This record gives sequence, structure tokens and C-alpha cells, in this order.
Amino acid sequence: MATIEIDHLTKRFGDVVAVDDISLRIEPGSVTGFLGPNGAGKTTTLRMLLGLATPTSGTATFNGLAYHDLPNPAQTVGVVLEPRFHPDRKAVDHLRPLAIAAGVGPSRIKEVLDLVDLAGAAKRRVGGFSLGMRQRLALAGALLGDPETLILDEPANGLDPEGIHWLRVLVRRFADDGRTVLVSSHVLAEVAQTVDDVVILNRGRIMLHRPLAELEPSLEELFFSITAKEGTNR
Repeated sequence: MATIEIDHLTKRFGDVVAVDDISLRIEPGSVTGFLGPNGAGKTTTLRMLLGLATPTSGTATFNGLAYHDLPNPAQTVGVVLEPRFHPDRKAVDHLRPLAIAAGVGPSRIKEVLDLVDLAGAAKRRVGGFSLGMRQRLALAGALLGDPETLILDEPANGLDPEGIHWLRVLVRRFADDGRTVLVSSHVLAEVAQTVDDVVILNRGRIMLHRPLAELEPSLEELFFSITAKEGTNR
């Protein structure tokens, strides 16, 4: 199973340091919450981890390999990050090219639609989906390759309470199977019920990395205490 390792990762945009020399290791079998206010550098970090942005310095790897060097990325890393959909395309048709890229057959499309509870909407056009249904479809795409790692950016966005509970159970089972989950979110109450470890990022720097069970006072109090001390970059 995949270990995520970030080593002295830095990203500058001109004079702005968006990610400032961060190092982080995330082991299989755990759910890690990646937290921070808007502009803290979370998305920039994830984009570098996934090869969508080039670091100014440092590295980000899965089992020692950069994302672009993975033999079949979809079978190592499932990603929900800024998902995009063609509104006139049916859900099943959205997943077909992703399945080809992942090297899996049509039967896997049916499996993931069942898994995210969208089997009944497989032939509906995505333009008629609610935000929560689109989140489920994005997750179905991430799961096509049966990956070792899930990276989810605000996965509960648009989900109703029942959907949030379903997501929590799915993520927990994924980690309990020995896989790795990294969840970026600003919904602290939800994170507190889901994760094993907490990383708080502010102004591009890691301010805290600790098991949730060891946090005192509460996650909410720590988060606001840390992020209120300084402004944010981008």
C-alpha cells in the first residue's frame, strides 16, 4: 500500500510563498485530515503531489515515486480534486473514458456506481444532478482503479447528513483495509468524526501534525487558535 511522503516542498508564485518548506509522511491504514483556512496552501500542495503543479523545490511521492512516474496512476491514487463534468453526458458515459485510462473494464463502472449509490442514475445526464450526486460521481471516478490511496478535496461538499454518514463509513473502511486516505476540508466537525491524524496548514507552513486522539483542547479550538495568529497567503 502507498505511503505519501512530502519532503521540503516549496512553491513560490513570484514574491508569494504559497507552500513553505513542508515535510509530511502519511502511512497506510490511516485517514489524515489536511486542514487550513482558504489560502493556506492546501490545494497548491495537493496539486504538486498530483503532478499538476511544479514545485519550486522539494519532492512529493507515493512509495518513493512521483505521480507521473507511477506505472498506472489510477491504480495507485484515486483523486477528487476540482471535478468537472459535461452536463449533457450521462453518468455512465462520464466514467467510460476514465475506466479506459485506468485499465479496467465496463463491469468496474457498474461496481463503482453501486458503491457510491448512483446505480439508479447511471443513464441520467449529469446536468440534472445535485451537487451531492456530482460529488458521488467524482468519487466513483476516483475508485475505478481500486486505488491504494484516496486524495479527497472537500468530499462532503453538497452531501446531506445521510450522504456524509455514508462517506464517513466508506472512507473508514478504505483505511481499515490498509489503504491511505488524505482528506482536505474546512468542515471541522465532520473531520473530527472521520480522521485519525490532523495536519493544520497556515500561510503555507505546517503548524500542527498530530493524532486526533492526542489533541487538547478540541480540534476546533486549536484550529482557530493557530489560524487567528497570522493571516494567509493564497
